[in-house]
Amino acid sequence: EVQWRKAEGLVTCRKTYSQSMATIYKGFKQGVSLEDLRERLRKFAEDRDWNQFHTPRNVLLALVGEVGELSEIFQWRGEVRPGIPEFKDEEKVHLGEELSDVLLYLIRLADRCNIDLAQAALKKLEKNAKKYPADLSKGKSDKYTAYNKEENKADGNEARATLKAEAPNTIKTAHTSYGQLLVVAFAAFIYVVIYLAVEH
Repeated sequence: EVQWRKAEGLVTCRKTYSQSMATIYKGFKQGVSLEDLRERLRKFAEDRDWNQFHTPRNVLLALVGEVGELSEIFQWRGEVRPGIPEFKDEEKVHLGEELSDVLLYLIRLADRCNIDLAQAALKKLEKNAKKYPADLSKGKSDKYTAYNKEENKADGNEARATLKAEAPNTIKTAHTSYGQLLVVAFAAFIYVVIYLAVEH
């Protein structure tokens, strides 16, 4: 509910919010880092002696399961607009919980694999910035290969040149292996012939 009133030439706004996550979105809360969450998850598991179960494979499968539960929230809804205005307050709370499950399992998986997820994410952002130059990809959804055709062509020519240079050695190696195989097969044939002759 929004109520307006004028006082001393200023316009003030008073809003009544429900006790849920359906408040005005102002970005992520400051002071919470991936490292904070990683440490809390590690302590959570250690306090319960769950490290024995938190193998990378098990954590990954748990993560996939949570992604499935997250997907169910959007199932059959059709396209959903940014800001999810179609969602009720309780649905937004549920969405936040499922997103949290996915995030926490992802952080836990990275920790169990000894991967610095924060640094990996920063490096990936830098890599994506190079793959998708803003001046070329702005307003487009093409794959990065569409913006690097010349580079890919050069890489392709280099790869073909490398294969061509290595081809003689590959053929020579193949001929050597084939020749060795023939020698072994012939030796085995002679052995069988001699064995049968002696037996008879």
